[in-house]
Amino acid sequence: MSDYAVRAEGLEKRYGEKRALDGFDLAVREGTVHGLLGPNGAGKTTAVRILSTLVKLDGGSARVAGVDVASRPAEVRARIGLTGQYAALDEVLTGRQNLEMFGRLFHLGGRRARLRATELLEQFDLTDAAGKGVGQYSGGMRRRLDLAASMILTPAVLFLDEPTTGLDPRGRGEVWDSVRALVAGGTTVLLTTQYLEEADKLASHITVIDQGRAIADDTPDGLKNRVGGDRIEVVVAERADVARAVKVVARVSDGEPESDETELRVHAPVTDRVAALTEVARTLQDEGVRVEDIGLRRPSLDDVFLRLTGHRTDAADDDTKEVAA
Repeated sequence: MSDYAVRAEGLEKRYGEKRALDGFDLAVREGTVHGLLGPNGAGKTTAVRILSTLVKLDGGSARVAGVDVASRPAEVRARIGLTGQYAALDEVLTGRQNLEMFGRLFHLGGRRARLRATELLEQFDLTDAAGKGVGQYSGGMRRRLDLAASMILTPAVLFLDEPTTGLDPRGRGEVWDSVRALVAGGTTVLLTTQYLEEADKLASHITVIDQGRAIADDTPDGLKNRVGGDRIEVVVAERADVARAVKVVARVSDGEPESDETELRVHAPVTDRVAALTEVARTLQDEGVRVEDIGLRRPSLDDVFLRLTGHRTDAADDDTKEVAA
């Protein structure tokens, strides 16, 4: 049990007739990024709010940093940080003033608050912008400053609830780099996200939640293997060659090839990926089949999500539409 920074068993939360959480289980190992994935209304935000002591649970149990969230919430709050979907910053104040203000709110005292602000500005690569008003910051800079504010007391566990919502690719990359640096320093991160790429790049373990319950829990590669292994894909130039490509791919595949005559695409699962690719490419060339594209493809987390929940994620929606939010 000491290897886990977060442990929840059978969490339940009801809002009237609606069960936001219905026996939810979660185990997050220390010093890792653990992804929590789910569609809108699945219970992600509710789970984070319970684990961060913002909402009381109706059933089950949870411990964060070794402390029971129900019986000792004040102790839990002293050990955690929380960054929500929107930056909780004063745009009139400078970056430094914001961090110093948070330091004073955490009772660090003036001198210690100033020292901590300097440390965090350097850690999150914001020193050059420290004297600028937050209203002048880019989206990525604001999120990094928000992360810095949540690290004022160097929490053992940091909850990140949709941390890159609305950011452009550059801003998302900046936040990802900051998260990696935090984990390298020993912080455990529980990340809720609908960006499958984000979970794939950051998380060493992922729990998929749907209708208030954990429906899968594994490494990213382990989840992908549930959908199937590598697949070979061939796109031919002429519709008349689709049937010929199917026959060639069938010689090396582990299952019946699938074809799409609209996209002129043929694909099938394979075991020996390199040998299969070489054989198909050589045979198609020998038979005079003109190929537009050929390659190997691994299942994505989006494929996993579709298989497990029956639909793809919609990152444009806001998870705060949950009943609890």
